Amino acid sequence: MILWHQLSRKSKLAPRGNILGASELQGPVIYSYKDLKSATKNFSEETKLGEGGFGDVYKGTLENGNIIAVKKLAISSSRAKAGEKRGALNWKQRFDIIFGIARGLAYLHEHFHVCIIHRDIKSSNILLDDDFLPKIADFGLVRLLPEDQSHLSTGFAGTLGYTAPEYAIHGQLSEKVDTYSFGIVVLEIISGRRCNEMTAESTEFLLEQAWKLYEDGMHLKLVDETLDANEYRGEEVKKVIEIALMCTQSPVSTRPTMSEIVVLLVSDHSMEVTRPTQPTLIEKDKKVRSDTTTTTSSSTSNATASFTEFAGR
Repeated sequence: MILWHQLSRKSKLAPRGNILGASELQGPVIYSYKDLKSATKNFSEETKLGEGGFGDVYKGTLENGNIIAVKKLAISSSRAKAGEKRGALNWKQRFDIIFGIARGLAYLHEHFHVCIIHRDIKSSNILLDDDFLPKIADFGLVRLLPEDQSHLSTGFAGTLGYTAPEYAIHGQLSEKVDTYSFGIVVLEIISGRRCNEMTAESTEFLLEQAWKLYEDGMHLKLVDETLDANEYRGEEVKKVIEIALMCTQSPVSTRPTMSEIVVLLVSDHSMEVTRPTQPTLIEKDKKVRSDTTTTTSSSTSNATASFTEFAGR
């Protein structure tokens, strides 16, 4: 049973520390099954909001009046599966999703009195509304980074394939971990592939293949073949691929901040930045799926339609 807190709609972009209630941010609150059952009227149909890939989502009202969303997990569910809509998103829609995610992460990292690190940015945690606008979901693993600290040392919690090497290997957590994950998601959106998916043409994981194509000046071979080449400018796509690769660089200090990424994405000028350096590739058993979440605490999964469902993953 998982409880998903929604951010207040009254929150607006503002300098860190000037947001009403920001000082009250805290970690996940644990509720008993009895409390959640009562809040959702015994998970009645009238409180049902929708169906996710791994369970149904219900609207609940706590005793203090707070409205929540509760996902009731369906263990060993076969409901989560690939759709038939691969290629349904055109380049503009994909770029708008990328830009929206970047803005959302910049907001989390830089507009509170503490930096909010999501820790599990991946395609299945990016939900799309009816207008295909992205919403970052699943805040079950969130950590707060105080202003006087550059990073935290903590146990690994996240998803293999999207996780930055310094965090997966050494437990060093900073906002740049989200930046790395964002870069992987961007490559997935552009290519229409999962980060751990191999093709008949390549036995390399997505990041490794993207880097090699970049080195050879063949960026556009990464682009989803279902995209109409007349709908996008090659130079724009190449720039976004380079931004994604910048996000996956090591050491951490070479990765741009999310606000810098937002500026780079909308800039009409050529990128006046250092060329991306080769990312650190984590060697792992190829039998391990990159959508397998490993965690030392509770985590959540998407509550409504996700990018992967629209892209036919």
